[in-house]
Amino acid sequence: MEDADCLIIGGGPAGLTAAVYLARYQRRVVLVDDGQSRAALIPKTRNYPGFADGIEGPSLLSRLRRQADAYAVSFLAGRVETLVKDSDHFAARIGGSTRRASRVILATGLKDTAPPMAGLQTAVARGLVRYCPICDGFEARGKRVAVLGDATGACGKALFLRTYSKSVTLLSGNGQTPSDVSRRELSEAEVSFIADPIARLELASDTVEIVFCDGSRRRFEVVYPMHGGEVRSELAVALGAAHRESGCLHVDGHQRTSIEGLYAVGDVVSDLHQIAVGIGHAAVAATDIHNRLPRNLC
Repeated sequence: MEDADCLIIGGGPAGLTAAVYLARYQRRVVLVDDGQSRAALIPKTRNYPGFADGIEGPSLLSRLRRQADAYAVSFLAGRVETLVKDSDHFAARIGGSTRRASRVILATGLKDTAPPMAGLQTAVARGLVRYCPICDGFEARGKRVAVLGDATGACGKALFLRTYSKSVTLLSGNGQTPSDVSRRELSEAEVSFIADPIARLELASDTVEIVFCDGSRRRFEVVYPMHGGEVRSELAVALGAAHRESGCLHVDGHQRTSIEGLYAVGDVVSDLHQIAVGIGHAAVAATDIHNRLPRNLC
């Protein structure tokens, strides 16, 4: 016997939205959450529609959770250790139990690669360390901004942030220099570049200090680490789902992966890491699942 029409793995905004949609379609839904949503790290997002004064990430998650509770979504705290599929069903191992469902939505997101810094969580909560220029570049306007990352890969982020600040510095931290094209673009945009190796980041009162290996220091009001992250798609990849080199899963217009019955939404799919994008994915996936399941006549 299956436990649910759909098992949702991941309790971030995308996973919770999918749960609300499916429960309102009167489907049996089980959502597994390990408490690692990136949204929980957001001190305040001001580019999510409907909240003119912004909303804290934990508050948004709490609101979505209450909405899902109103429709009797079943929640399980824990991490899905393995996901297997037979001809008709998926079986997910969670701790000492197994849950079965005919459809699965993977909403596991990604985990950012953090810089070497004591007090990192405090710096993130205070908006001194940020990960998404698209989300909060507006809040960095007029500030001294540092972008940490590969000389070529992070160049685009530094140029993007030049929209908001005249003081943007790209630090590769590994001695590498940008390509000739990137160097020219940085120069034309008046973005500074430093290739000196970085030892660590230190939290000051209202700034972050970059400490270089030679002992020199530079202070910035906002630091964007752009070292990539781990796309949490391993459950789907283990099933043989098609994916890009980055780990992001290939999906069609209905958020279906290459594995029949397995859907993927949010950051595990898209390089545009936005709450609104993940929520849109969730609505599409949930509706397609409802339409493809046997009719549930009342």
